Amino acid sequence: MEASAKSGNNKTGLIVIAALVAILAAVGLYFVNTKSAADPNAPKMDPQSAALMEAGPLEDIVLGDPKADNVIIEYASMTCPHCAHFYTEVFPEVKKKYIDTGKARFIFREFPLDGLAVAASMLARCSGKDRFYPMVDGLFETQETWAVPGADGKEKLKLIAKQAGFSEESFDKCLGDKELFDKIVAVRKKAHEEYGVDATPSFFVNGKRLSGIGIESFDAAIEGKPEPEPEQAPNG
Repeated sequence: MEASAKSGNNKTGLIVIAALVAILAAVGLYFVNTKSAADPNAPKMDPQSAALMEAGPLEDIVLGDPKADNVIIEYASMTCPHCAHFYTEVFPEVKKKYIDTGKARFIFREFPLDGLAVAASMLARCSGKDRFYPMVDGLFETQETWAVPGADGKEKLKLIAKQAGFSEESFDKCLGDKELFDKIVAVRKKAHEEYGVDATPSFFVNGKRLSGIGIESFDAAIEGKPEPEPEQAPNG
C-alpha cells in the first residue's frame, strides 16, 4: 500500500511538471529569439535604467544592503551552464568585494530557457525569502546532476528539492502554482521586450548593461576602472 502511494505521488509530480512544459510551449517561451527615498549620492540613471530598477511581475529579493548605492541585476536561467559557472567561479568574488562590503546590492531575476528552468525557479521562490539565495546557489552547484533532458532530470530536481526541505506535497503544490508560473514567464517577457535581454547570464549595474561577465566588468562599472574588451555572453 505504501509503495503504491509513493508511486502515485511520483506520477503526480511528473504530471505537474509535464503540464508546466506543455503550457510553456504553448505560450512560446522556448522560442523568443533568445540566446541562452533616493540617495543623492547614488549613480544618476536615465528613465529606462530607472525603470529597470523597479520590481516587475515578481518581487525582487535583495542580497546585501538594500540601501547600497550600486545595484547589480542578473537575468539568468537555472539550466544555463554559463550561469552556473558564474555562480561558482565569479560570484564569490563579486559578493566578497561589493555585496559583503555594502558597496552594492544584488538582485537575481528569472530568465528561464526551458521548462525545467521554470520549475527550478519556482522551487527557489517557494523556498521563501530567507532561503531563496541558498536555494539558487544549491541548484547551480548541483546543476550537472539534475539539468538533463527528460523525466530523469525532473526526478533528480525533485531529489534536490527534498534535500532542501520540500516534502512530496509541498513540491507538487509549488510546481502547480499557476500564478507563480505566470509571473516568472512575465519577468522573462518584460526583460526581453523592454530591456533587450537575449542571452544568459545578462548583467546590469545601475541600469547599464555589462559587456562582459568577469570580475573586471564589475570593477569597471562600479569603480570606474578601464572597461575590458567586450565579450559575448554565450547562449545558455
